[in-house]
This record gives sequence, C-alpha cells and structure tokens, in this order.
Amino acid sequence: MLHHFASKQFMMFVVTGGISVVINFVSRIYYNYEFDFSTSIILAYITGMFVAFILGKCFVFRDSKQPLLRSILFFILINSMGLLQTWIISLFLAHTVLPALSIKTYPLEIAHAIGLAFPAFSTFLGHKYFTFRTH
Repeated sequence: MLHHFASKQFMMFVVTGGISVVINFVSRIYYNYEFDFSTSIILAYITGMFVAFILGKCFVFRDSKQPLLRSILFFILINSMGLLQTWIISLFLAHTVLPALSIKTYPLEIAHAIGLAFPAFSTFLGHKYFTFRTH
C-alpha cells in the first residue's frame, strides 16, 4: 500500500491537491465575511472540489477509463468523506483545542489549515481506485 504514496502519480496528486487546497483555504476566508465558520468550511470545500476535479482529471488520472458522470459521482462521494473529516477537525480545533491552548492569533486559519491536511491520503486512494480507475 505504501508504494502508492511513493509514486509520480501521488506527487502530481499532491501538487494539484495543493492548488485546490489553497483555493479552498482562501475562499473560506472570503466566505467567512458572509457566513459562519462552519458554513464557510463547507462552501470553501465545494469550491476546492470543483478545482480538484478538473486538475485531477487533466493531470493526475489522465488514463482513467471511467465515464465522466461516474467519475463525477464517485468524486463527490469520496470528497464528501474528506469534507466531513475537514469540517469535524477544523471545528474541533477552532472551538476546543486552540482556545484551550490560548491561541488567539488566526485560530480559524490554523484550524482550517490543519483540517484540510487530513483527507489527503484517503481521498487519493478513493480517487485512484474508484473515481478515476483505469480498469
């Protein structure tokens, strides 16, 4: 299983995922001007998902044999699990852990950044074997 994470494909996934994470992170800050932190995380994750699908399809999983609609459905399903991970971790950190540690400088940004890191491995495997599989 570890060999999947030492592959060129995983490195491309990290690069394209990094781009979508930056878009996710920055858009959450903008969404926060109109919505609460919880809602902003969800909206930002959806924004990042849109970018991630396009980049993943074009640069990481080019050899996919899946029909486009099937890929989109699996992508949404797998990323919904990533969204749940990000949402729970971000809220827990922002409302419980960081206040307990007396962290008052950029607590929402810190919580969101850490929350975004968690789904990287699970979503890669999900997209490799379901969303964009090659056989």
